[in-house]
Amino acid sequence: MNTKLFAGRRLSLTLTGLIAIASMAVTLAVSNASGHTADDHHNHHHHGSAVAPHTKRQLAFHDAMRALWETHGSWTHMVIVSFAGNSPNLPAEEQILLQNQVNIGNAVKPFYGTAAGEQLTKLLKEHILGAVAVLQAAKAGNPTTFSAVEASWFANGRQIGDFLAAANPRHLSRAAAEQMMKTHLEQVIEQGVDELKGNFAASAQAYEPYIRHILEMADMISNGIIQQFPGRFA
Repeated sequence: MNTKLFAGRRLSLTLTGLIAIASMAVTLAVSNASGHTADDHHNHHHHGSAVAPHTKRQLAFHDAMRALWETHGSWTHMVIVSFAGNSPNLPAEEQILLQNQVNIGNAVKPFYGTAAGEQLTKLLKEHILGAVAVLQAAKAGNPTTFSAVEASWFANGRQIGDFLAAANPRHLSRAAAEQMMKTHLEQVIEQGVDELKGNFAASAQAYEPYIRHILEMADMISNGIIQQFPGRFA
């Protein structure tokens, strides 16, 4: 692999960590299954969010959304590892990851409608397939191809951020949504670089801040939706 492809970007990577929306049906199921009270959760859910969830429905929504997007992050990492290692697990893992994007799209439908949910799934599937294309170009060591697919991938990330901000403009700014996606993409590239170069210890160390960032994104979005639809969480 031509590691010079990544040299400039790697220097700019941050170590702070995909977007999450969960339906009320999923969140209430999680709440009922957990057996925890609102007070129990309240003592463990301080994640730097502007508005801490406090009702049972808010906490259930918060937790279910986090579960969706932690799944997104963990399976993305596994796909990176399997791709770099030429593992036969890769196709099965990619299918699970793509299904996760369908689940996310389905989860937003109760809030934003069927068409919006399907659009989010489309953008997120493009996000996953774009990540694979970036990894393939990096492994092949073709600077021209890499630059093109990387630019397309970051453009898709901005589209996802813009979609989320447009759906909830009062409680999620476009600048914040685009920045959280940009950081997420940079962290994915960082892990890809480490795995392709055989820096496995660095990749493992990068995983924790990457997941932490995904959870912070989830909290940002769940807080926004709770504020946008307060009657759903009373």
